[in-house]
Amino acid sequence: MLLIFPPLAKACEPPAGIARLAAALKSHGLPCRTLDANLEGQLWLLEQPLTASDTWSRRASKGRVRNLTALRDFSTYQNPDRYRRAVSDLNRILSVSAAQNGVVIGLADYQHAILSPLRSADLITASQQPEQNPFSPYFSRRIPEFIDGIGTVGFSLNYLSQALCTFAMIGFVRKRFPALRIVLGGGLVTSWMRRPGWSNPFSGLVDDLVSGPGEDQLLALLGSNAVSKQLIRPDYSSLPLKEYLSPGLILPYSAGSGCYWNRCSFCPERAEGNEYRPLPVSQVLSDLKLLTEQTAPCLIHLLDNAISPSLLHALAEHPPGAPWYGFARIDEHLADPELCRALKRSGCVMLKLGLESGDQSVLDRMNKGINPGLASRVLNNLKNAGIRVYCYLLFGTPGETEAAAFRTLEFVASHHQAITFLNLALFNMPLYGDESREYGSKLFYECDLSLYTAFRHPDSWDRNQVRRFLENEFKRHPAITAIVRNDPPQFSSNHAALLSGIQ
Repeated sequence: MLLIFPPLAKACEPPAGIARLAAALKSHGLPCRTLDANLEGQLWLLEQPLTASDTWSRRASKGRVRNLTALRDFSTYQNPDRYRRAVSDLNRILSVSAAQNGVVIGLADYQHAILSPLRSADLITASQQPEQNPFSPYFSRRIPEFIDGIGTVGFSLNYLSQALCTFAMIGFVRKRFPALRIVLGGGLVTSWMRRPGWSNPFSGLVDDLVSGPGEDQLLALLGSNAVSKQLIRPDYSSLPLKEYLSPGLILPYSAGSGCYWNRCSFCPERAEGNEYRPLPVSQVLSDLKLLTEQTAPCLIHLLDNAISPSLLHALAEHPPGAPWYGFARIDEHLADPELCRALKRSGCVMLKLGLESGDQSVLDRMNKGINPGLASRVLNNLKNAGIRVYCYLLFGTPGETEAAAFRTLEFVASHHQAITFLNLALFNMPLYGDESREYGSKLFYECDLSLYTAFRHPDSWDRNQVRRFLENEFKRHPAITAIVRNDPPQFSSNHAALLSGIQ
Protein backbone atom coordinates (compact mmCIF):
# COMPACT_ATOMS: atom_id res chain seq x y z
CA MET A 1 0.00 0.00 0.00
CA LEU A 2 1.08 3.58 -0.67
CA LEU A 3 0.12 6.19 1.96
CA ILE A 4 0.19 9.81 0.81
CA PHE A 5 0.07 13.03 2.82
CA PRO A 6 -1.00 15.68 0.26
CA PRO A 7 -0.37 19.41 0.04
CA LEU A 8 -0.93 21.79 1.66
CA ALA A 9 -0.05 21.91 5.34
CA LYS A 10 2.81 23.27 7.41
CA ALA A 11 5.89 21.33 6.34
CA CYS A 12 7.83 21.65 9.57
CA GLU A 13 7.42 18.09 10.89
CA PRO A 14 6.59 14.66 9.45
CA PRO A 15 2.93 13.59 9.26
CA ALA A 16 2.12 11.46 12.28
CA GLY A 17 -0.98 9.84 10.79
CA ILE A 18 0.63 7.98 7.91
CA ALA A 19 3.60 7.09 10.13
CA ARG A 20 1.22 5.39 12.56
CA LEU A 21 -0.68 3.61 9.79
CA ALA A 22 2.55 2.45 8.17
CA ALA A 23 3.73 0.95 11.45
CA ALA A 24 0.44 -0.91 11.93
CA LEU A 25 0.50 -2.38 8.43
CA LYS A 26 4.15 -3.40 8.59
CA SER A 27 3.63 -5.05 11.97
CA HIS A 28 1.18 -7.42 10.24
CA GLY A 29 3.52 -8.19 7.37
CA LEU A 30 1.78 -5.91 4.88
CA PRO A 31 4.20 -3.94 2.68
CA CYS A 32 3.70 -0.21 2.90
CA ARG A 33 5.34 2.89 1.45
CA THR A 34 4.85 6.50 2.54
CA LEU A 35 5.03 9.73 0.54
CA ASP A 36 4.98 13.16 2.14
CA ALA A 37 3.80 14.95 -0.99
CA ASN A 38 3.16 18.05 1.10
CA LEU A 39 6.82 18.59 1.94
CA GLU A 40 8.11 17.38 -1.42
CA GLY A 41 5.54 19.40 -3.35
CA GLN A 42 6.37 22.63 -1.57
CA LEU A 43 10.10 22.11 -2.00
CA TRP A 44 9.53 21.36 -5.70
CA LEU A 45 7.44 24.51 -6.17
CA LEU A 46 10.04 26.61 -4.38
CA GLU A 47 12.63 25.42 -6.90
CA GLN A 48 10.67 26.47 -10.00
CA PRO A 49 11.79 29.62 -11.87
CA LEU A 50 9.62 32.67 -11.30
CA THR A 51 8.24 34.89 -14.04
CA ALA A 52 7.21 37.72 -11.71
CA SER A 53 9.10 40.95 -12.26
CA ASP A 54 8.46 42.83 -8.99
CA THR A 55 11.38 43.55 -6.69
CA TRP A 56 10.14 41.45 -3.79
CA SER A 57 9.67 38.33 -5.92
CA ARG A 58 13.09 38.72 -7.57
CA ARG A 59 14.75 39.12 -4.17
CA ALA A 60 12.86 36.15 -2.74
CA SER A 61 13.72 33.96 -5.71
CA LYS A 62 17.40 34.87 -5.52
CA GLY A 63 17.53 34.03 -1.81
CA ARG A 64 15.43 30.84 -1.79
CA VAL A 65 18.31 28.48 -1.01
CA ARG A 66 19.62 30.80 1.68
CA ASN A 67 16.19 31.09 3.27
CA LEU A 68 15.53 27.34 3.21
CA THR A 69 18.90 26.87 4.88
CA ALA A 70 18.01 29.53 7.42
CA LEU A 71 14.85 27.72 8.51
CA ARG A 72 16.97 24.64 9.15
CA ASP A 73 19.45 26.59 11.29
CA PHE A 74 18.92 27.16 15.03
CA SER A 75 20.55 30.59 14.93
CA THR A 76 17.75 31.93 12.72
CA TYR A 77 15.23 31.36 15.50
CA GLN A 78 17.25 33.59 17.81
CA ASN A 79 16.92 36.47 15.36
CA PRO A 80 13.20 37.29 14.94
CA ASP A 81 13.77 39.69 12.06
CA ARG A 82 15.88 37.17 10.15
CA TYR A 83 13.31 34.46 10.78
CA ARG A 84 10.45 36.64 9.58
CA ARG A 85 12.30 37.64 6.40
CA ALA A 86 13.06 34.01 5.53
CA VAL A 87 9.46 32.92 6.07
CA SER A 88 8.04 35.93 4.24
CA ASP A 89 10.27 35.45 1.18
CA LEU A 90 9.57 31.72 0.91
CA ASN A 91 5.88 32.41 1.29
CA ARG A 92 6.14 34.98 -1.51
CA ILE A 93 7.69 32.44 -3.88
CA LEU A 94 4.86 29.96 -3.30
CA SER A 95 2.25 32.67 -3.77
CA VAL A 96 3.67 33.95 -7.06
CA SER A 97 4.36 30.43 -8.38
CA ALA A 98 0.70 29.44 -8.20
CA ALA A 99 -0.92 32.72 -9.24
CA GLN A 100 -1.38 31.65 -12.85
CA ASN A 101 -3.43 28.67 -11.64
CA GLY A 102 -5.90 30.94 -9.85
CA VAL A 103 -4.59 29.74 -6.52
CA VAL A 104 -3.18 31.57 -3.51
CA ILE A 105 -0.60 29.34 -1.85
CA GLY A 106 1.36 30.00 1.29
CA LEU A 107 3.46 27.96 3.68
CA ALA A 108 0.29 27.23 5.66
CA ASP A 109 -2.66 27.65 3.31
CA TYR A 110 -4.16 26.93 -0.11
CA GLN A 111 -7.09 28.90 -1.52
CA HIS A 112 -8.56 28.61 -5.00
CA ALA A 113 -10.21 31.63 -6.62
CA ILE A 114 -13.28 29.61 -7.62
CA LEU A 115 -13.24 26.09 -6.17
CA SER A 116 -14.16 25.58 -2.52
CA PRO A 117 -12.98 22.69 -0.32
CA LEU A 118 -16.39 22.86 1.38
CA ARG A 119 -18.31 21.93 -1.76
CA SER A 120 -18.22 18.30 -2.93
CA ALA A 121 -18.95 19.32 -6.54
CA ASP A 122 -15.83 21.50 -6.51
CA LEU A 123 -13.70 18.69 -5.11
CA ILE A 124 -14.96 16.44 -7.88
CA THR A 125 -14.13 19.19 -10.39
CA ALA A 126 -10.59 19.30 -8.99
CA SER A 127 -10.34 15.55 -9.55
CA GLN A 128 -11.51 15.91 -13.15
CA GLN A 129 -8.84 18.45 -14.06
CA PRO A 130 -5.74 17.48 -12.05
CA GLU A 131 -3.50 19.16 -14.61
CA GLN A 132 -4.88 22.53 -13.42
CA ASN A 133 -3.42 22.01 -9.95
CA PRO A 134 -0.14 23.92 -9.40
CA PHE A 135 1.45 20.75 -7.98
CA SER A 136 0.45 18.64 -11.00
CA PRO A 137 3.90 18.52 -12.65
CA TYR A 138 5.27 17.26 -9.34
CA PHE A 139 2.75 14.58 -8.43
CA SER A 140 2.21 13.35 -12.00
CA ARG A 141 5.91 12.47 -12.05
CA ARG A 142 6.38 11.42 -8.44
CA ILE A 143 3.40 9.14 -7.80
CA PRO A 144 4.21 6.73 -10.67
CA GLU A 145 7.64 6.18 -9.11
CA PHE A 146 5.89 4.52 -6.13
CA ILE A 147 3.26 2.49 -7.94
CA ASP A 148 5.19 -0.63 -8.92
CA GLY A 149 3.77 -3.51 -6.86
CA ILE A 150 1.16 -1.27 -5.21
CA GLY A 151 -2.51 -2.28 -5.23
CA THR A 152 -3.97 0.39 -2.92
CA VAL A 153 -3.31 4.10 -2.51
CA GLY A 154 -4.44 5.84 0.67
CA PHE A 155 -4.72 9.61 1.09
CA SER A 156 -4.59 11.28 4.51
CA LEU A 157 -6.82 14.39 4.39
CA ASN A 158 -6.76 16.33 7.64
CA TYR A 159 -7.14 20.01 6.79
CA LEU A 160 -9.30 22.07 4.44
CA SER A 161 -6.08 23.44 2.94
CA GLN A 162 -5.31 19.91 1.68
CA ALA A 163 -8.70 19.08 0.17
CA LEU A 164 -8.42 20.46 -3.37
CA CYS A 165 -4.90 19.07 -3.85
CA THR A 166 -5.97 15.72 -2.43
CA PHE A 167 -8.77 15.39 -4.96
CA ALA A 168 -6.54 16.54 -7.81
CA MET A 169 -4.13 13.73 -6.88
CA ILE A 170 -7.01 11.25 -6.55
CA GLY A 171 -8.20 12.26 -10.01
CA PHE A 172 -4.72 11.72 -11.44
CA VAL A 173 -4.41 8.26 -9.88
CA ARG A 174 -7.91 7.29 -11.02
CA LYS A 175 -7.17 8.29 -14.63
CA ARG A 176 -3.60 7.00 -14.85
CA PHE A 177 -4.00 3.84 -12.77
CA PRO A 178 -7.71 2.89 -12.93
CA ALA A 179 -7.13 -0.56 -11.42
CA LEU A 180 -5.75 0.81 -8.15
CA ARG A 181 -7.95 0.92 -5.08
CA ILE A 182 -8.23 4.43 -3.62
CA VAL A 183 -8.84 4.92 0.11
CA LEU A 184 -9.49 8.30 1.71
CA GLY A 185 -9.26 9.01 5.44
CA GLY A 186 -7.95 11.55 7.95
CA GLY A 187 -9.31 14.08 10.39
CA LEU A 188 -11.32 16.13 7.90
CA VAL A 189 -12.85 13.03 6.33
CA THR A 190 -13.84 11.81 9.79
CA SER A 191 -15.58 15.12 10.49
CA TRP A 192 -17.48 14.90 7.19
CA MET A 193 -18.58 11.33 7.83
CA ARG A 194 -19.86 12.15 11.31
CA ARG A 195 -22.15 14.92 10.09
CA PRO A 196 -25.84 14.15 10.63
CA GLY A 197 -27.35 12.63 7.51
CA TRP A 198 -23.97 12.06 5.83
CA SER A 199 -24.21 10.68 2.30
CA ASN A 200 -21.05 9.87 0.38
CA PRO A 201 -20.76 12.18 -2.67
CA PHE A 202 -17.51 10.60 -3.87
CA SER A 203 -18.63 7.09 -4.82
CA GLY A 204 -17.10 6.05 -8.12
CA LEU A 205 -14.09 8.26 -7.48
CA VAL A 206 -12.99 6.98 -4.07
CA ASP A 207 -13.38 3.28 -3.34
CA ASP A 208 -13.36 3.47 0.46
CA LEU A 209 -13.79 6.23 3.04
CA VAL A 210 -12.29 5.70 6.49
CA SER A 211 -13.58 7.40 9.62
CA GLY A 212 -11.54 7.74 12.80
CA PRO A 213 -8.35 5.77 13.54
CA GLY A 214 -7.75 3.78 10.37
CA GLU A 215 -5.55 0.86 11.42
CA ASP A 216 -8.24 -1.82 11.74
CA GLN A 217 -10.17 -0.61 8.71
CA LEU A 218 -7.07 -0.63 6.52
CA LEU A 219 -6.11 -4.09 7.72
CA ALA A 220 -9.58 -5.33 6.80
CA LEU A 221 -9.50 -3.62 3.40
CA LEU A 222 -6.17 -5.28 2.67
CA GLY A 223 -7.57 -8.69 3.50
CA SER A 224 -6.16 -9.17 6.98
CA ASN A 225 -8.34 -10.65 9.71
CA ALA A 226 -6.00 -9.37 12.40
CA VAL A 227 -6.84 -6.57 14.81
CA SER A 228 -4.22 -3.84 14.94
CA LYS A 229 -1.75 -3.87 17.77
CA GLN A 230 -2.74 -0.65 19.48
CA LEU A 231 0.67 -0.22 21.09
CA ILE A 232 2.63 -0.09 17.84
CA ARG A 233 4.76 3.05 17.82
CA PRO A 234 4.76 5.24 14.67
CA ASP A 235 7.29 4.47 11.95
CA TYR A 236 9.00 7.55 10.52
CA SER A 237 11.89 5.68 8.93
CA SER A 238 10.77 6.09 5.31
CA LEU A 239 10.11 9.83 5.54
CA PRO A 240 12.73 12.52 4.68
CA LEU A 241 13.41 13.52 8.28
CA LYS A 242 16.23 15.96 7.47
CA GLU A 243 14.31 17.99 4.89
CA TYR A 244 11.54 19.55 6.98
CA LEU A 245 11.45 23.30 7.52
CA SER A 246 12.80 23.26 11.04
CA PRO A 247 16.31 23.30 12.58
CA GLY A 248 16.29 19.57 13.24
CA LEU A 249 13.58 16.96 13.48
CA ILE A 250 10.38 17.92 15.29
CA LEU A 251 9.04 14.53 16.35
CA PRO A 252 5.22 14.38 16.50
CA TYR A 253 3.71 11.85 18.87
CA SER A 254 0.14 11.18 19.99
CA ALA A 255 -0.37 9.66 23.43
CA GLY A 256 -4.08 9.20 22.84
CA SER A 257 -7.09 10.29 20.82
CA GLY A 258 -9.97 12.42 22.00
CA CYS A 259 -9.93 14.62 25.11
CA TYR A 260 -9.90 13.42 28.72
CA TRP A 261 -12.07 16.37 29.82
CA ASN A 262 -14.53 16.13 26.91
CA ARG A 263 -17.15 18.34 28.56
CA CYS A 264 -16.66 21.75 26.94
CA SER A 265 -19.73 23.19 25.27
CA PHE A 266 -19.42 23.83 21.53
CA CYS A 267 -16.44 21.46 21.23
CA PRO A 268 -16.24 19.69 17.83
CA GLU A 269 -14.60 16.67 19.46
CA ARG A 270 -17.57 16.17 21.75
CA ALA A 271 -20.06 16.93 19.00
CA GLU A 272 -18.49 14.24 16.79
CA GLY A 273 -18.68 11.70 19.60
CA ASN A 274 -14.93 11.10 19.71
CA GLU A 275 -14.09 8.93 22.70
CA TYR A 276 -10.99 9.47 24.83
CA ARG A 277 -8.58 6.61 24.16
CA PRO A 278 -5.23 7.10 25.89
CA LEU A 279 -2.25 4.85 25.48
CA PRO A 280 -0.81 3.43 28.71
CA VAL A 281 1.60 5.94 30.21
CA SER A 282 4.34 3.29 30.40
CA GLN A 283 4.00 2.70 26.66
CA VAL A 284 4.19 6.42 25.92
CA LEU A 285 7.39 6.76 27.92
CA SER A 286 8.88 3.71 26.22
CA ASP A 287 7.91 4.96 22.76
CA LEU A 288 9.34 8.42 23.35
CA LYS A 289 12.58 7.01 24.71
CA LEU A 290 13.08 4.70 21.73
CA LEU A 291 11.99 7.24 19.11
CA THR A 292 14.27 9.85 20.64
CA GLU A 293 17.20 7.46 20.54
CA GLN A 294 16.43 6.53 16.92
CA THR A 295 15.79 9.99 15.50
CA ALA A 296 17.60 12.48 17.79
CA PRO A 297 14.86 15.13 17.53
CA CYS A 298 15.46 18.76 18.35
CA LEU A 299 11.92 18.92 19.74
CA ILE A 300 9.05 16.56 20.60
CA HIS A 301 5.55 17.70 19.70
CA LEU A 302 2.87 15.96 21.77
CA LEU A 303 -0.25 16.03 19.60
CA ASP A 304 -2.89 15.26 22.24
CA ASN A 305 -5.90 17.58 22.57
CA ALA A 306 -4.81 17.85 26.19
CA ILE A 307 -1.91 15.99 27.81
CA SER A 308 -3.40 14.01 30.67
CA PRO A 309 -2.35 14.81 34.26
CA SER A 310 -0.96 11.28 34.67
CA LEU A 311 1.27 11.76 31.63
CA LEU A 312 2.40 15.20 32.80
CA HIS A 313 3.52 13.73 36.11
CA ALA A 314 5.21 10.81 34.34
CA LEU A 315 7.10 13.13 32.00
CA ALA A 316 8.20 15.19 34.99
CA GLU A 317 9.66 12.06 36.60
CA HIS A 318 10.96 10.45 33.38
CA PRO A 319 12.19 13.09 30.91
CA PRO A 320 11.75 11.96 27.29
CA GLY A 321 15.29 12.89 26.29
CA ALA A 322 14.56 15.98 24.19
CA PRO A 323 12.81 19.33 24.62
CA TRP A 324 9.05 19.01 24.25
CA TYR A 325 5.78 20.90 24.07
CA GLY A 326 2.07 20.27 23.68
CA PHE A 327 -1.47 21.19 24.70
CA ALA A 328 -2.34 21.01 28.39
CA ARG A 329 -5.48 21.80 30.32
CA ILE A 330 -5.55 24.57 32.93
CA ASP A 331 -6.19 22.63 36.15
CA GLU A 332 -5.06 22.14 39.73
CA HIS A 333 -2.12 20.00 38.64
CA LEU A 334 -0.44 22.95 36.92
CA ALA A 335 -1.35 25.09 39.91
CA ASP A 336 1.38 23.13 41.73
CA PRO A 337 4.62 25.15 41.41
CA GLU A 338 6.79 22.08 41.99
CA LEU A 339 5.20 20.17 39.12
CA CYS A 340 5.79 23.13 36.80
CA ARG A 341 9.45 23.26 37.84
CA ALA A 342 9.74 19.50 37.33
CA LEU A 343 8.18 19.79 33.86
CA LYS A 344 10.76 22.43 32.98
CA ARG A 345 13.55 20.13 34.14
CA SER A 346 12.10 17.33 32.03
CA GLY A 347 12.49 19.44 28.89
CA CYS A 348 9.13 21.22 28.63
CA VAL A 349 9.76 24.49 26.78
CA MET A 350 6.18 25.52 26.03
CA LEU A 351 2.60 24.59 26.86
CA LYS A 352 -0.44 25.51 24.79
CA LEU A 353 -3.36 26.42 27.05
CA GLY A 354 -6.99 26.82 26.02
CA LEU A 355 -8.06 29.61 28.34
CA GLU A 356 -10.78 30.81 25.88
CA SER A 357 -11.97 33.67 28.14
CA GLY A 358 -11.00 35.68 31.19
CA ASP A 359 -14.63 36.06 32.26
CA GLN A 360 -16.12 33.59 34.73
CA SER A 361 -19.64 33.63 33.28
CA VAL A 362 -18.30 32.78 29.83
CA LEU A 363 -16.14 29.98 31.22
CA ASP A 364 -19.15 28.59 33.06
CA ARG A 365 -21.31 28.74 29.95
CA MET A 366 -18.61 26.82 28.06
CA ASN A 367 -18.33 24.29 30.89
CA LYS A 368 -14.56 24.74 30.97
CA GLY A 369 -14.39 23.76 34.63
CA ILE A 370 -11.87 26.49 35.41
CA ASN A 371 -11.87 30.01 36.80
CA PRO A 372 -9.69 33.10 36.23
CA GLY A 373 -8.09 32.69 39.64
CA LEU A 374 -6.89 29.19 38.79
CA ALA A 375 -5.72 30.36 35.38
CA SER A 376 -3.76 33.16 37.04
CA ARG A 377 -1.96 30.71 39.35
CA VAL A 378 -1.13 28.38 36.46
CA LEU A 379 0.21 31.18 34.28
CA ASN A 380 2.37 32.55 37.07
CA ASN A 381 3.70 29.10 37.94
CA LEU A 382 4.67 28.41 34.34
CA LYS A 383 6.32 31.82 34.04
CA ASN A 384 8.32 31.29 37.23
CA ALA A 385 9.37 27.84 36.00
CA GLY A 386 10.57 29.26 32.67
CA ILE A 387 7.92 27.55 30.50
CA ARG A 388 6.46 29.65 27.72
CA VAL A 389 2.70 29.79 27.18
CA TYR A 390 0.81 29.80 23.91
CA CYS A 391 -2.61 30.99 25.05
CA TYR A 392 -5.78 30.32 23.05
CA LEU A 393 -8.73 32.69 23.31
CA LEU A 394 -12.17 32.33 21.74
CA PHE A 395 -14.39 35.36 21.14
CA GLY A 396 -18.06 35.62 20.20
CA THR A 397 -19.46 32.56 21.97
CA PRO A 398 -23.18 32.69 22.87
CA GLY A 399 -22.31 33.37 26.51
CA GLU A 400 -20.03 36.32 25.78
CA THR A 401 -20.95 39.99 25.74
CA GLU A 402 -18.79 42.97 24.89
CA ALA A 403 -18.35 43.63 28.61
CA ALA A 404 -17.16 40.04 29.10
CA ALA A 405 -14.74 40.45 26.20
CA PHE A 406 -13.29 43.51 27.91
CA ARG A 407 -12.78 41.42 31.05
CA THR A 408 -10.77 38.98 28.93
CA LEU A 409 -8.71 41.91 27.67
CA GLU A 410 -8.06 43.02 31.24
CA PHE A 411 -7.08 39.51 32.30
CA VAL A 412 -4.62 39.05 29.44
CA ALA A 413 -3.11 42.51 29.91
CA SER A 414 -2.59 41.91 33.63
CA HIS A 415 -0.83 38.60 32.85
CA HIS A 416 1.11 39.76 29.81
CA GLN A 417 4.45 38.79 31.31
CA ALA A 418 3.31 35.17 31.64
CA ILE A 419 1.76 34.85 28.16
CA THR A 420 4.29 34.55 25.36
CA PHE A 421 2.02 33.93 22.38
CA LEU A 422 -1.68 34.40 21.63
CA ASN A 423 -4.12 32.65 19.32
CA LEU A 424 -7.22 34.79 18.82
CA ALA A 425 -10.16 32.96 17.25
CA LEU A 426 -13.73 33.85 16.36
CA PHE A 427 -16.28 31.31 17.51
CA ASN A 428 -17.85 28.95 14.96
CA MET A 429 -20.89 26.90 16.00
CA PRO A 430 -20.42 23.18 15.17
CA LEU A 431 -23.21 22.12 12.83
CA TYR A 432 -23.83 18.83 14.63
CA GLY A 433 -23.46 19.92 18.28
CA ASP A 434 -26.31 19.88 20.78
CA GLU A 435 -26.09 23.66 21.10
CA SER A 436 -26.73 24.23 17.39
CA ARG A 437 -30.37 23.28 17.92
CA GLU A 438 -30.69 26.14 20.40
CA TYR A 439 -28.76 28.80 18.50
CA GLY A 440 -28.16 27.59 14.94
CA SER A 441 -30.05 29.08 12.03
CA LYS A 442 -28.39 28.18 8.73
CA LEU A 443 -25.14 26.85 7.31
CA PHE A 444 -22.16 29.07 8.07
CA TYR A 445 -21.04 28.46 4.50
CA GLU A 446 -23.60 27.51 1.86
CA CYS A 447 -21.72 24.34 0.96
CA ASP A 448 -22.65 20.70 1.49
CA LEU A 449 -19.44 19.89 3.37
CA SER A 450 -19.62 22.79 5.82
CA LEU A 451 -19.00 21.78 9.44
CA TYR A 452 -20.42 24.91 11.05
CA THR A 453 -23.72 26.74 11.27
CA ALA A 454 -24.46 30.42 11.65
CA PHE A 455 -26.22 31.25 14.91
CA ARG A 456 -28.23 33.99 16.57
CA HIS A 457 -26.24 35.53 19.39
CA PRO A 458 -28.58 36.14 22.36
CA ASP A 459 -26.99 39.55 23.00
CA SER A 460 -26.48 40.49 19.32
CA TRP A 461 -22.69 40.32 19.81
CA ASP A 462 -22.22 39.41 16.14
CA ARG A 463 -19.04 38.54 14.25
CA ASN A 464 -18.54 42.01 12.80
CA GLN A 465 -18.73 43.54 16.26
CA VAL A 466 -16.29 40.94 17.60
CA ARG A 467 -13.84 41.68 14.77
CA ARG A 468 -14.01 45.40 15.47
CA PHE A 469 -13.40 44.77 19.16
CA LEU A 470 -10.34 42.63 18.43
CA GLU A 471 -8.84 45.10 15.97
CA ASN A 472 -9.75 48.38 17.67
CA GLU A 473 -9.57 47.44 21.35
CA PHE A 474 -7.93 44.13 22.16
CA LYS A 475 -4.92 44.20 19.84
CA ARG A 476 -4.29 47.89 20.47
CA HIS A 477 -3.65 47.48 24.18
CA PRO A 478 0.12 48.05 24.46
CA ALA A 479 0.79 44.95 26.57
CA ILE A 480 -1.21 42.75 24.21
CA THR A 481 0.23 44.28 21.04
CA ALA A 482 3.66 43.09 22.13
CA ILE A 483 2.40 39.51 22.60
CA VAL A 484 0.64 39.44 19.22
CA ARG A 485 3.88 40.48 17.52
CA ASN A 486 5.66 37.43 18.96
CA ASP A 487 3.66 34.93 16.89
CA PRO A 488 5.77 33.21 14.21
CA PRO A 489 4.27 34.07 10.80
CA GLN A 490 2.73 31.15 8.88
CA PHE A 491 4.03 28.43 11.23
CA SER A 492 2.49 29.92 14.42
CA SER A 493 2.58 27.41 17.33
CA ASN A 494 4.53 24.83 15.31
CA HIS A 495 7.62 27.03 15.39
CA ALA A 496 6.87 29.01 18.55
CA ALA A 497 8.62 26.53 20.84
CA LEU A 498 11.77 26.88 18.76
CA LEU A 499 11.91 30.56 19.67
CA SER A 500 12.45 29.52 23.29
CA GLY A 501 16.17 29.17 22.75
CA ILE A 502 16.38 25.37 22.60
CA GLN A 503 19.36 23.84 20.82
